[in-house]
Amino acid sequence: MLAHPLKAIIVTQLNPRQKEAVLYIDGPCLVLAGAGSGKTSVITRKIAYLIEQCDMPARHIAALTFTNKAAREMKERASKLVKGSASRGLTVSTFHNLGLNIIRREHKSLGFKPGFSIFDSEDARSLLKELMLKDGDLDNDHLDLVQHQISNWKNDLVNPARALSMAQSSGEQTIAVIYQRYNQALRAYNAVDFDDLILIPVELFQTNAEVLGRWQRKIRYLLVDEYQDTNSSQYLLVQLIVGDRGALTVVGDDDQSIYAWRGARPENMSLLKQDYPSLRVIKLEQNYRSTSRILRVANHLIANNPHEFDKALWSEMGLGDPIRVLRCKNEEAEAERVATEIITQRLQKQYKYRDFAVLYRGNHQARLLEMKLQHHQIPYKMSGGSSFFAKTEIKDVMAYLRLIVNPDDDNAFLRIINTPRRQIGTSTLEALGSYASERQISLFAALDELGLQGRIPEKNLERLQRFAHWIKQVTDNCRGEKPVDAIREMLGDIDYEGWLHQNSASSKAAEKRLENVFYLVESLQKSLDKAANDDDDIDGIDKESRIEDAIAKLVLRDLMERQEEEDLSDQVQLMTLHASKGLEFPHVFMVGMEEDLLPHRNSIEDNNIEEERRLTYVGITRAQRTLSMTLAGKRKQFGEMSETTPSRFLDELPREDVEWEGFGEQSAEKNLAKGEETLSNLLNLFD
Repeated sequence: MLAHPLKAIIVTQLNPRQKEAVLYIDGPCLVLAGAGSGKTSVITRKIAYLIEQCDMPARHIAALTFTNKAAREMKERASKLVKGSASRGLTVSTFHNLGLNIIRREHKSLGFKPGFSIFDSEDARSLLKELMLKDGDLDNDHLDLVQHQISNWKNDLVNPARALSMAQSSGEQTIAVIYQRYNQALRAYNAVDFDDLILIPVELFQTNAEVLGRWQRKIRYLLVDEYQDTNSSQYLLVQLIVGDRGALTVVGDDDQSIYAWRGARPENMSLLKQDYPSLRVIKLEQNYRSTSRILRVANHLIANNPHEFDKALWSEMGLGDPIRVLRCKNEEAEAERVATEIITQRLQKQYKYRDFAVLYRGNHQARLLEMKLQHHQIPYKMSGGSSFFAKTEIKDVMAYLRLIVNPDDDNAFLRIINTPRRQIGTSTLEALGSYASERQISLFAALDELGLQGRIPEKNLERLQRFAHWIKQVTDNCRGEKPVDAIREMLGDIDYEGWLHQNSASSKAAEKRLENVFYLVESLQKSLDKAANDDDDIDGIDKESRIEDAIAKLVLRDLMERQEEEDLSDQVQLMTLHASKGLEFPHVFMVGMEEDLLPHRNSIEDNNIEEERRLTYVGITRAQRTLSMTLAGKRKQFGEMSETTPSRFLDELPREDVEWEGFGEQSAEKNLAKGEETLSNLLNLFD
């Protein structure tokens, strides 16, 4: 019997295990997808199969992942596989985007006003700082601890009352009380934080069967990518949506679970077997990325971790070159070696700079590498650097600009009301927030209402109204002939330069941040100048909309820059091992293969070696053709040069697949021969 033609197209070019994963829809399914095994193809083709062959409307299918980039790529690939408009209504998003949509849709049941604010990490930190300053002195380490603990509690579905009852010390009790006040303040501000985007939908579904039923009818099949990275609240959200139907496919790899520090629980994959006894486990072990040698080394290393699910990656891409482990005299010699290796290989074999990636455990390791690459004029790109618009000073000024063009932007209002400080405390803001929520108006609009007088002491209300009057004056000035001059005047009014000097580690850091602000203002001026030229002497141009457009374009430019493909430029890629997950490169250098670096000292002290081994495994499996690991015999620590110990993970590599250099066993003759061979290859280039 001939296969249905559409079905044949959907599973074409898939190997037997991938086909099985795509076509199995009779119950819950775990696709154990090793590195480079084509998991995205499985998810996107399964979406197409459900729509095209199983007659399931796209609007009833949801696929969840962890980054916007992954969601974008998945949706684009699925849309290409599905005919015409059949993919309309398909949900492909991050967990947090789904949570946000649920809260938006159900805001009345949850007691939120429409247009609630979302606090990012820095907004949340500022609120916590205000709450904690009431209780006396505050240091940044304590603030970090409190923020981290509250985030962990939310991810583990622990509410403030339970946190208080579980507290085993006075310190934990104090944090639990802050947690309670923090949540109350968020409510008063009609706001949620990042962790709430999962926690609130879970709590809603647990307590409101009608709402849960509505969402279960909407999402009739759920697919989840990178399942090993889910935390407790994300796991429960999936369980609640799927219910008893078992219409679920999750894709993951327990060997690539490297985010325990942000709440990920690789044991969630094991829990699936308990919660879904009929779970079908399908292993994707054929790798389409790396040589057999690289995979053999990766398998050998990760076999030292305990496993609920066993798998072994294999490849049809040939044996490939041995893995090299290069021991250098010190950290400077290590960075120099990496730079000269890249130059030599590029000259000898005509590689591109973008074919190389240098991976490290911590960002501090990049400084010396950058210096050496610059010295040798090697172009490079550092991944994971913060966006211009993510800088604190830029977010501050942009919040002022956002409030000028949209007085109802509560998030912008809350960010700037005490930046710089205006002696407006959290109690005052909570009272303002409660009043605005009752009246269903914005915080700024509430300042004009007579009813507020009975809620806030006269002195505090006077400060708020003085601020509101000033903002209105700035807004009027921005609508005039010279809006950028008005913005400069605004920054002078608040002495933002003085604020930066008070809140920066040094004068030099403050000046650098001030330069960023000047650059932002100049960009705004350029945008306005361009708009004025484009208008070409047309009468009646709306000055207000012109400044709004200019601000919107600044934000859009940032978004566009972040969406650009980084690999279009010919640059060596520098990044942490964590940032490298999901990527692949022809030639990889893993630097700092030493105890206290990889595995990291904190992980050794916390007895968390298994995650560090998984992180090393992730690094190894980024390499497609060659892999070099380097270490320094001596490294500067705490201002002193110290002897290092090679990483324990090097002892776990199969000896027959590894070439060792700098460990004393190589003879002088071998080193000389290697040098002559390199020189000969270089000379051949000019023949």
